Amino acid sequence: MLNLAKQIFGSVNERKVRHLKPMVQRINALEPTFEALSDEALRNKTSEYRHRLARGGKIDEVLPEAFATVREAAKRVLGMRHFDTQLMGGMMLHQGKIAEMRTGEGKTLVATLPTYLNALESRGVHVITVNDYLAKRDSEWMGQVYRFLGLSVGVIVHGLYDNERRQAYAADVTYGTNNEFGFDYLRDNMKYSLGEMVQRGHRFAIVDEVDSILIDEARTPLIISGPTEDRSEFYKSIDTLIPLLRPEHFEHDEKQRSVVYTEIGSERMEEMLTERGLLQGSLYEPSNITMVHHANQALRAHKLFHRDKDYIVKDSEIVLIDEFTGRMMAGRRLSEGLHQAIEAKEGVQIQPENQTLASITFQNYFRLYDKLGGMTGTASTEAAEFGDIYKLDVVEVPTNRPVKRIDIDDEVYRTAKEKYKAVIADIEETYRKQQPVLVGTVSIEKSEYLSTMLKQRGIPHQVLNARYHEQEAQIVAQAGVPGAVTIATNMAGRGTDIQLGGNVDMRLKAALKGDETPDQIAALKRQITVDVEQKKRVALEAGGLYVLGTERHESRRIDNQLRGRTGRQGDPGKSKFYICLEDDLLRIFAAERLDAIMRSLGIQEGEAIIHPWMNKALETSQRRVEQRNFEIRKNLLKYDDVINDQRKAIFEQRIEFMRTADVAPIVKDMRHDVVEKLVWRHMPEKAYPEQWNTPELMVEAEEIFGFTPPVDAWAKEEGIAQHEIIERLTREVDQAYAQKAAMLGPERLRAVEKQVLLSVVDMRWREHLSFLDHLRSVIHLRGYAQRDPLNEFKTEAFTLFERMLLDLRTTITRMLLRLQIGQADEAALAPRAPTQTYEIHQNPDTGENEMARRGDDVPSLAPEGFDRHNPSTWGKVSRNAPCPCGSGKKFKYCHGQEAATA
Repeated sequence: MLNLAKQIFGSVNERKVRHLKPMVQRINALEPTFEALSDEALRNKTSEYRHRLARGGKIDEVLPEAFATVREAAKRVLGMRHFDTQLMGGMMLHQGKIAEMRTGEGKTLVATLPTYLNALESRGVHVITVNDYLAKRDSEWMGQVYRFLGLSVGVIVHGLYDNERRQAYAADVTYGTNNEFGFDYLRDNMKYSLGEMVQRGHRFAIVDEVDSILIDEARTPLIISGPTEDRSEFYKSIDTLIPLLRPEHFEHDEKQRSVVYTEIGSERMEEMLTERGLLQGSLYEPSNITMVHHANQALRAHKLFHRDKDYIVKDSEIVLIDEFTGRMMAGRRLSEGLHQAIEAKEGVQIQPENQTLASITFQNYFRLYDKLGGMTGTASTEAAEFGDIYKLDVVEVPTNRPVKRIDIDDEVYRTAKEKYKAVIADIEETYRKQQPVLVGTVSIEKSEYLSTMLKQRGIPHQVLNARYHEQEAQIVAQAGVPGAVTIATNMAGRGTDIQLGGNVDMRLKAALKGDETPDQIAALKRQITVDVEQKKRVALEAGGLYVLGTERHESRRIDNQLRGRTGRQGDPGKSKFYICLEDDLLRIFAAERLDAIMRSLGIQEGEAIIHPWMNKALETSQRRVEQRNFEIRKNLLKYDDVINDQRKAIFEQRIEFMRTADVAPIVKDMRHDVVEKLVWRHMPEKAYPEQWNTPELMVEAEEIFGFTPPVDAWAKEEGIAQHEIIERLTREVDQAYAQKAAMLGPERLRAVEKQVLLSVVDMRWREHLSFLDHLRSVIHLRGYAQRDPLNEFKTEAFTLFERMLLDLRTTITRMLLRLQIGQADEAALAPRAPTQTYEIHQNPDTGENEMARRGDDVPSLAPEGFDRHNPSTWGKVSRNAPCPCGSGKKFKYCHGQEAATA
C-alpha cells in the first residue's frame, strides 16, 4: 500500500520539490525583464528591496525578484547562470532546510541566492565553510556578485586582529569556518566591554558541507583554555614505564577505541612508580588521583595513537591528522595531558598543559541562529539526526542532468594482500586505457603503501593526503585528465570539482609567470581550453572518472562523498569498492561470520565474493557504527545542555554588566543578599536564640566586611528576631560601603565596581567549568550504583552552580569592602583577558581535545597604521606567531623566512 501511495502521490521529498516548481516558473518569467536592465538599474534593485522591507514588506514576497536579480548578476559578473535545480536549492536554504545536492551541482553558486535575499534585512548572513581556503576562495569568487549588487562582504579566517574581525562581521555577508565563528562567540564572552566584541548577533547561517560540520565535528566541543605549570620531566618519567608493561597488564578494545589497566597492570604500575620515587602510598589514594590520570594517558598515547596514522612528527612537533579529511591540523593539540604523553613518547619538546576557560558544542552554537540552512552532497543517511538535534529537514534536490554513474558491487577478499593485488591490477588496466582513476583510502599509511606499489609498477600518480595538502586544490583539479591516477585520503570538503580533461583556470594559474599582458593571458587561456576539451573527449571515451575505494569507511556518507566525485553534470563514470576481512570495519564487526561463509563456499586465494547481499551486510555494519556515533553525539549534547543554561545565564549577566553604566544597584543587591544568607546560616529560622552561632557569624562577618559587628550584643536583647539583626547588619555594612564611596569618589567607585564584577564572574565561572570537567570524567561511575549518570550530573551541576553564585556574590562584596584602592591598584585591578590562551576542538574519534593556535600569538588589536601588505607596518612579530600577511603560516615559515634569507 505504501509503494502504491508513493507511485500515485510521489514520495515526501518529491512533493516538497514539486511544491517549488511554480516559484521557479515565476523567477524564470522575470528573466527577460532583468536582462533588459542596465548594470546601474540592476544594482539599484538592492536599495529598492530594502526600502520595501523597511516599510513592512515580507521577505518571502521579495524572493522571486531577489533570486532573479542574483541570477542576472551572476551571468554578468561570473558568466554563470543558475539552473532551475539551483533555484530550488536556494529556496530550501532560505526556508531553513538542508539541500542535498550532488557533487558538481554548483552548491557554492546556490548559496548566493538565499544569502543575498536574507542580507537585505541588514542583520548579517554567515556562510560557514570547513576550511580557510574555501572561506577565502568563496568570499572572493561569489563576493563579486554581492559587491556588484551593492552588498559588503567580509571573511573570517585564522590570524585576524579583533578590529579586522569586527569589520568582517559588520558586513552584509560574512564567510568563515565553523571553528572561527564558534571561537569568536566564546572570545566575545570573555571581553570586558561591548565595544571589544566582534560578533553582532546570529540571524541566519548557511553551512556548507553541513554533514561534516554538524555531524562529524558535533561530537567535539570548542574549548578555550589557558596553560598550567610545566611538568615535562614528570611526563618523561611516566613514559619510560609503559614499554615495560606486558599484554596481560592492560585490555585494549579496538571497537570502543579504549585501553585500560588490568588489576595486575595497576599493581605493576604502582610498583614501578614507587621504585622511581614518583609515588607516595597507594596509587588509588585520593592524593594520587592525578598520578592515575597521567598513567592512563601515557598508556593511551602508546596503544591508541599511532605515528603516521593519528599524527605525524614534523619540525620536532606532533601534528595531528584529521580523521575525516586526512589533513594535517597544524597547531591543534590534545588536552588533559594526552598530547604531552605523545610528545614524551616521540621524544620531542613537551609543551605545558591547559585548563578550560570557556566551551560550547557546535550543536548549541548553531542553535543560537534564528534560522539555519545547510548544503551537502550526502545528508539523507543522517536525516534522523538532523531532525532530532537541529530540527532541520533534509530535501534531496534533483540533479540538473540525469546521473550516468554506474555503481559496481563490492569485491570482498579474505586478506589485504589479495585485495591490494586486485586493486593494483585494476588500476593498471584503467591506466592503460587512459581512464582517469581516483583511488580512495582511509589513512595516510595505506595511501603511501599503495603509492609504493604503484611506483614499483612504474605507474605515475599523485598522492593527496595530509603530507601534501598544500597542493591539494591543484591535484584535485587535474585528477580528471586521461590516464591520471590520484590516491586520496578521504575526499570530504575538498571544495574543488574533478573536471574531466582538467581544470582550465587551475592550469592557467599554474602557467602564468606574472609578467604577461592581457592579450597573452587570453591567448594562453584559449590554448589551454582547446587542450582540455581534447583531453575531455579522450576521458569520456574511456568511460569518465573511475572512483576506486580500497576500503569501506565506518560512515556511509564518507563512501558516498567519494562516489559522488564522479558523474558530475551528467558525465559518465563508475565506482567500485575493494574490501577484505582484514579491513577495520569488517574485522571488528563481522570478520568471523564472513570468514566462515567464504570458507564454506570454498573461495580460493585471489578469488572474491561479489553479490548485492554483501553490500547490504556491509551497510548494516556501517549503520550500526553510525547509530553508535549518533548516541555519542546525543549523549554529549545532553550533558552540554545542562551546562548550556548556566552558560547562557552567565554570558547574559556579563553583557548586562557591560551594558549598564552604573552597577551600584547590582552591587547593593549582592551585598544585602550576602548579609541575609550569612545571618540565616548561623541563625536558622526555627532555632532558639541560645542555639544561634553568633561567635562564628562575627568571625565570618569580619572576614567578609572588614569589621566586626556587635551581633553578640544584639542577640542578647529581649525578643529580637533574625530579620531585625539582618536589618541592623545591612545598615552597618551600607554605612561602611558609603565611607569607602566617599573616599574614592562616585566616578572611580563606579569604574572599580564594574571591574570587580566582571573579574570575579570570570574567575568563578572558570573554576566552575573546571569542577564540571572533573565531574563529567567520573560521573559514569554512578551507573555501578544503579543510578542514572545524566540525572546525577544534572543534580550535581545545579548544586555547584548555586554554590558558585553564592561564592560570586560573597567574593564581590568582600573585595569591594576590603580593597584599599590606590591609583596603581586600580590599574592592576582592571580586568584583562588571559595573556595566553589556546583554542581547542576535541578529536571526534577519541573524544580528546585538540589544541588549536595560541591566543597570544594573535593580539586583539592591530598596531597603529597596520597594513597586511606592508611588512614595515607590522612591528615586532614572534617567530612562532601567524604571519600578519594572512597566509595562515607561522611567521618563521613565511615573511620571517624571507627576512632571514635577505
